[in-house]
Amino acid sequence: MGLSLHQSIPLKSEPTPIIFKTVKTLRQFVALARRQGKSIGFVPTMGNLHRGHLDLVDKAAELADVVVLSIFVNPMQFGPNEDFDAYPRSLQSDCSSLSNHPCKAIFVPTVREIYPKGINAEIDVPGLTTILCGQHRPGHFKGVATVVTKLINIVQPDTVVFGNKDYQQLQVIRTLATDLLMPVEVIGADTVREANGLAMSSRNAYLTDAEHEIASLLYKALRIIAKGLLDGQNANNILKAQKDHLVRSGFILDYLELRDAKDLSKSYLESDTAIVLVAAKLGRARLIDNIIIQL
Repeated sequence: MGLSLHQSIPLKSEPTPIIFKTVKTLRQFVALARRQGKSIGFVPTMGNLHRGHLDLVDKAAELADVVVLSIFVNPMQFGPNEDFDAYPRSLQSDCSSLSNHPCKAIFVPTVREIYPKGINAEIDVPGLTTILCGQHRPGHFKGVATVVTKLINIVQPDTVVFGNKDYQQLQVIRTLATDLLMPVEVIGADTVREANGLAMSSRNAYLTDAEHEIASLLYKALRIIAKGLLDGQNANNILKAQKDHLVRSGFILDYLELRDAKDLSKSYLESDTAIVLVAAKLGRARLIDNIIIQL
């Protein structure tokens, strides 16, 4: 679509966001907003939107005048045996769910639009990308860092909002934005949970009803560990007990660890803020979660 220099982007919520499929047309939209003196908030997603994503949109709208949301299932962050082809795609319902939220534009590029000549440049954040999920999903965070750098370069937002559920991802993005001198503020928003405590995720759709109830044990385990640590219990003993409990309940654990919340190092005892993180497979779903602990 073309955009007139004399068009105005209203601040109030519109019934339907504008869908852009190319870098060129989205940049025209952003340039128009900039000429009107409006700030830009950005929410990158892979679609299949749930309430957690919509809360990110609302958070972005608190911090900026115009919110842009992207929907792009990034092949670069999926391993060869992962669920790229099966990843849920629901563009029509995604657009419908955004109609009651302050989102002005949805960017829905093709893979060719984001990688027009293939993958010839990569962004890595050594140290953060090879631990925890990076250890179990080699190359994943290089894919995340590369596509987020591209998307931020396209949208050029003042603020970009991510969920705290993907805490390692959030730290990777914060680090690359600082190190690459990006003029953008990276914001982490609180994890949104289902009624049973399970962190909302697009991959929750893979769970059967029975697995859905079992999945709630992840958050319960995190709370038990956090309370035990604050009560002065031995950290290794608490972790072992909860690992054993989760395995007996049917999870295949990638990790359940305590780290420093600031840099994800193992020296959390030297920090005033720790984080307990978990990643586990249950049926077809790989689930992640965390709790921050003020020591």
